Amino acid sequence: MEKRDKRGLTEAEYLAQYKPGRYPQPSLTVDIILLARAEGALRVLLVRRGGHPYLGCWALPGGFAEPQETTAQAAVRELAEETHAQGLALTPIGLFSTPGRDPRGWTISHAFAALADAAALDIRADDDAADARWFDIHTEEREGLVDLTLTGSGEILHAAVRAERRDTPFGEDIVCTPLRQDGLAFDHSAILCTALLRLR
Repeated sequence: MEKRDKRGLTEAEYLAQYKPGRYPQPSLTVDIILLARAEGALRVLLVRRGGHPYLGCWALPGGFAEPQETTAQAAVRELAEETHAQGLALTPIGLFSTPGRDPRGWTISHAFAALADAAALDIRADDDAADARWFDIHTEEREGLVDLTLTGSGEILHAAVRAERRDTPFGEDIVCTPLRQDGLAFDHSAILCTALLRLR
């Protein structure tokens, strides 16, 4: 005998009348923090945005996940499409869902990170990325604030991020909030900062 809910509907009947548009739905994106050590410095790969929003700003490689793929698959695809970087082991860093983080609307990002050998990668900007470049990372952390400076090919990007750490039964929880960003898109300073603090 089929189970019926409090309205007397079977699962098949419930699904037949269910309307997905009844509830607001977010867009789902992925962002990839690709790090490399070179000449004693830690570097991050950034792409220059070729379209709105944040046209001309630097961002982490990434984009929208497709309905037929997992976020891990989307991260592999987006990284290859925008930078030609392939064959890397991507590790989940976290979900970023602060309201207003994307001016296009309700958007949640699943961030992934990888450590790579920069010399072994043939990095080329493609798809909607206007440029792709390695930036040296310089951080200074004090009293829950992280000053982040990224330098690459004559450009200097600055950000200040609040970093809150909390010990839980499941390990350390890190929540980073951008206070200011200069030249970086979306909340990518917070995503990068989260990855850096987890790396340490």
